Amino acid sequence: MLRFVSTAAENAEMAKSAGGVLMIAALGLLVVFAVLVLLMCVIKVMGALTKDKSKPAEAPAAPEAAPVREAPGSCGDVKLFDVPDKTAAMLMAITADKLGEPLNTLRFISIKEVK
Repeated sequence: MLRFVSTAAENAEMAKSAGGVLMIAALGLLVVFAVLVLLMCVIKVMGALTKDKSKPAEAPAAPEAAPVREAPGSCGDVKLFDVPDKTAAMLMAITADKLGEPLNTLRFISIKEVK
């Protein structure tokens, strides 16, 4: 059985043995977890006490921006860096063919020549 009252000499002797070290470590862990559980309970009680019973007013919904309408079959603009239009068109067509997807379902952001 665990004794809570002991002398300093008994504590020093107990700390020297392997069993004593394990008992001290287990007691330390037990204290830490007990405090954590107590803290969790206090937080839950405080949350229940401070919870507002009235229903909060709903914020008015922000109006949605009108969607940008692009040309049929278009997926946005492509920024070209040192690449002619004909080469960019060929690269986009080859990429769409390799992926097996229609060109109008792909979105190219930029094309840059690697030098």
